[in-house]
Amino acid sequence: MLHKKKQDTENLTVQASNTFDEALPKFQIPSMQSDPKIAFQLTQDELMLDGNERQNLATFCGTWNDLEVVEIMKSAIGKNMIDKDEYPHTAELEERCVHMIADLWNSPSAASTVGTSTTGSSEAAMLGGLAMKWRWKERNKPATTQIPNLVTGPVQVCWHKFARYFDVELRELPFHHGRYKSDPEEILNYCDENTIGVVNTLGTTFTGHYEDIEGLEKVLDDLQYKSDLDIPIHVDAASGGFVAPFLDPGIKWDFRLKRVSSINASGHKYGLAPLGVGWAIWRDESHLPKNLIFNVNYLGGEMPTFALNFSRPGGQVAAQYYNFVRLGFDGYQRIMNNLRTCAGYLSDQIRSLEYFEVISDGRSGLPLVTWTNSDIGIDLYRLSNQLRSYGWQVPTYTLPPDSQDVVIQRAVMRQGFTVELARQFIDDLHSSISYLLANPMAPTAPEHQSGGFSH
Repeated sequence: MLHKKKQDTENLTVQASNTFDEALPKFQIPSMQSDPKIAFQLTQDELMLDGNERQNLATFCGTWNDLEVVEIMKSAIGKNMIDKDEYPHTAELEERCVHMIADLWNSPSAASTVGTSTTGSSEAAMLGGLAMKWRWKERNKPATTQIPNLVTGPVQVCWHKFARYFDVELRELPFHHGRYKSDPEEILNYCDENTIGVVNTLGTTFTGHYEDIEGLEKVLDDLQYKSDLDIPIHVDAASGGFVAPFLDPGIKWDFRLKRVSSINASGHKYGLAPLGVGWAIWRDESHLPKNLIFNVNYLGGEMPTFALNFSRPGGQVAAQYYNFVRLGFDGYQRIMNNLRTCAGYLSDQIRSLEYFEVISDGRSGLPLVTWTNSDIGIDLYRLSNQLRSYGWQVPTYTLPPDSQDVVIQRAVMRQGFTVELARQFIDDLHSSISYLLANPMAPTAPEHQSGGFSH
């Protein structure tokens, strides 16, 4: 009893602190230190005001982790991934993950594949783009005055950043009504002698469809036969890289295709690792120019590095390795099958409503559902706003050019999502529709809440 009374007194002290009567600092560091319990509680209270990440159907990023993963993150909080001399076992886990992922993606030499972990798939994508640009420069010696270009299907914003930051012309194919991925034949119209490569996406951000990467290789092979242009493929497998191997092994998109020079993926999406890890894998050393690799010795040993940043935490890499060991191929396959089942159930329920037309049902491609208005549809922006009253975060957005008049919504299935949660979402969807029909002047969502892309 005395111990319990002491605990209650400590909690009361925190809540009774004078700090609770003051506005929290926003523009200056406080002049005095504060009690750690008070600072902790006040910070926790700020985080409490966020939405519930488990109900965030916009993001592809994981929002659920094993308790063991949390413990691994705690034990690795001080381990710097770049410092391979001081933390050789963390570096060893990274190396093992690279080889495991290369094998998953059918590398011709998985045990000797070159690759690296990154802070996320965006950095991994940019490293793949830089390698293609440098190989193009080497092929065009002496130095050319031409601006290199990169041809893509509908891509995530990281590729627009890559093009702007590294002085590359981005030639992105427009969307066409009713077609939500690029046409390999159309891609040829955008390629020339200054094309550093073509990017296709295994699971587009907009609708979750896989692009036809095998078909792309065939037309690029034909182009080389006719014109001698040898154009590589980079696969942006940010989400699909940890989905297709388990659910769609018959689809050729990876290193089984000889023209695929590099692949990026997010470990923190369907790789099921905590936020903050991506992977870049190259077919072999010839596809990663040596002058992009830096060697540093000021951390205690000679270490090669190819990255856009330097210091970064090692916990996410260790957690990625834990998931590979913990789940194995069978565990990943079961989880992905469950998510596809949830997507199928959700799409059937949404399709049964007269207000929507389903664009992707999650039974192929990524386990997500996208839908747009039917002829008697309901305002999707207002629907998104109303669903927030139940805690659900559902993005409403327009497709890229030339389909910007098409407004769609997306629900992404992730680890931790169940059919029971899908049933609850459908119940809340029905309630939201009923409310909007009865209240036609209900407000729409603020502009900053209507998006929801993440990489």
